[in-house]
Formats: sequence, structure tokens, C-alpha cells
Amino acid sequence: MIEIFGMITLFAILGFGIDWLSKLGKRRRQKWQEEGLSAKDLKLLKVNLKVYEKLPEDLQKKLSGLVNSFIHEKTFTGCQDLEVTREMKVVIAAQACLLLLNNKTQPWYKKLHTVLIYPSAYKVTTKVVNDQGFYENLDSVRLGESWGGGTIVLSWNHSKHGAVNYEDGHNVVIHEFAHQLDQSDGAGDGTPTLESQSCYASWASLLGKEYKKLVHKAMKKQKSVMDKYGATNEAEFFAVATECFFEKPRQMDKRHKELFDALKKYYGVNPLEWL
Repeated sequence: MIEIFGMITLFAILGFGIDWLSKLGKRRRQKWQEEGLSAKDLKLLKVNLKVYEKLPEDLQKKLSGLVNSFIHEKTFTGCQDLEVTREMKVVIAAQACLLLLNNKTQPWYKKLHTVLIYPSAYKVTTKVVNDQGFYENLDSVRLGESWGGGTIVLSWNHSKHGAVNYEDGHNVVIHEFAHQLDQSDGAGDGTPTLESQSCYASWASLLGKEYKKLVHKAMKKQKSVMDKYGATNEAEFFAVATECFFEKPRQMDKRHKELFDALKKYYGVNPLEWL
């Protein structure tokens, strides 16, 4: 009986400790967000993220706070002897935090802890099963990856290019962080955590319909507002649709009105107002 009581007490203490750390983390995050970026960091943000100047003042302030908190909380690690600079942190964090500006269902990247940065596109070797049923090594060149365990991998060259050239519909940072939102519920399936249970059926129906349209266009080699890479699977479709929503809102609103409105509701912002 004493042993059981001792275990209960231990669990209670551990629970109190976890709760205390959680509250401490939230207080620190709130403090960093209220402080916002320094004048030096804001200059880096304005020079690199061209869309920043087009945001309304309240969203500029909110983005500044989110970026400051992101830089404090997440670990940035350079790969292939890359030295991580303040510019890299600000540029990557700013693009990632665009997805959080008014996102009510996922206001923070809770699972994310590490951002790995390569100088440019990098090679990855994976084992695949060939037609004969044997394993063989397959090399592929990548610009970024999102791992469900809390890690994002990015090419710095392409991350910076995506921030400066903000209207071509291609943004590796937005793409990979959309994956991170999608994976937050444990499954990368094109359906992130939504506002309520009743939203899932309509979300699956709409995105499923739009995904099939893109697959059809890809097979027929027809033009599309969205990158054909989105026809790979539902997870890639959500990431590609998110890139298009933020970078090509006028075209998306015109040709995929329902999808644009669904993403506008999910992200809580309207990029059409930033044009």
C-alpha cells in the first residue's frame, strides 16, 4: 500500500513538473512575441521577405513577434560545414510564421524542435525495392524535407530565393512547414488539425476533389495554377496548394475558388489583400 502511495505521489510530482514547464514555456513565448524583433532583425526581414511591407500593420507586428519567438525556441543547425547566420534564422522563421499569423487551430509548431540547413540542394540516398524484389540504393536531390519527429530540412539558397521571389508559386519553406502542420496530428495525409470534428468531412471532400483534378491535369499534361508535384499524393497536394494560396492568391481565387476559401478559413488570412 505504501509502495502504491509512493508511486501515485511520484506521478503527481512529475505531472506538476511537466505542467509547470509548459506554463513557463508559454510565458517565455508570450514575452518574446510581445518584444518582437530588434531593429537590426527587422531590417533583415524587410530586405528579404518582400511581402512583409504589404502586410497590414497588425500582421506585421504579429509576424515580428512570432519570428522572434521561433528563433528563440527552435534550434538551427548547419549541414555540410554551413555556418548558420542571423539572416538565415530570420528569413526561414519569417516564411514559416506566415502560416501561423491567424491560424486558430495550430497557432504554433509544437512538435518542431530542429531546422537543418544545407547550403543548397542536397543529395539523399534511400533504399528501394526494384522490379526484381531486391533492395537497391536510389539517389535523389532535394530542396527540403519535413520529418514527423520534429525536424525540418531546408536548402538555404532556395529558402532565400523563395522569400525574395514571392510570386512564382514556389516556396520551399512554406511547402515544408505546411507538411509540419499536416503531420502535427501524427499523420501526413493532407488533413491538418481542423477547428472542429464537423469540418473534416467537408475538408476531405473538397481537397479530394481538387487533388483528383490536379492528378488528371498532370496525366494529360495540361496547365495548372498549382505545381504538378501536388499530384504525388494528398500530403503533397496540401503543401503545394498552400504555396499557391500564399504566393498566387489571385490565380487560385479565380480558378479554384472553393479551395482558396477553404485555405483562407484554415489559415485565417487573405493574401489577396496583400497584393
